[in-house]
Amino acid sequence: MDLLRPAQWRPAPTGRERAAQRGFTLMAIEEGTERAVGFVHVLEVGAVDQGGLAHLEQLSVLPHVGRRGHGRRLVEAAAEDARHRGYDRMTLRTFADVPWNGPFYATCGFVESEPDTDFLRQLVEVERDHRLESARRRIQMTRDLRGADLSAG
Repeated sequence: MDLLRPAQWRPAPTGRERAAQRGFTLMAIEEGTERAVGFVHVLEVGAVDQGGLAHLEQLSVLPHVGRRGHGRRLVEAAAEDARHRGYDRMTLRTFADVPWNGPFYATCGFVESEPDTDFLRQLVEVERDHRLESARRRIQMTRDLRGADLSAG
């Protein structure tokens, strides 16, 4: 998709830099093969007792195993893990109208929301710096984790 190829990207964080961030990563393993076929990376932003949040930073599934529920199971597992860690919401940033982005996350219980913390507003600025809005409309989405039995998803 040429729209997502800006003239210049800032270097992505290294694996070591990502691992140093507060949060967790879950992997999807292909049954019977022990091969990783996807992962979800969640950042823990701020203290739980001070309104902190879990932010779904990245969800990725190998294309050849797509549309088999791995992504949905990773999102549900991440939400459950975040809830057990004490977070009452999970946020993410995504393209509003790309089918495997905004519409997919809506089916996972996320709703469009406004950035309400310095961290979330900073993500909007990074997206502006990269001119992601010129490709497609970007949105923040939030999922309420309070009181839900997430294991049924």
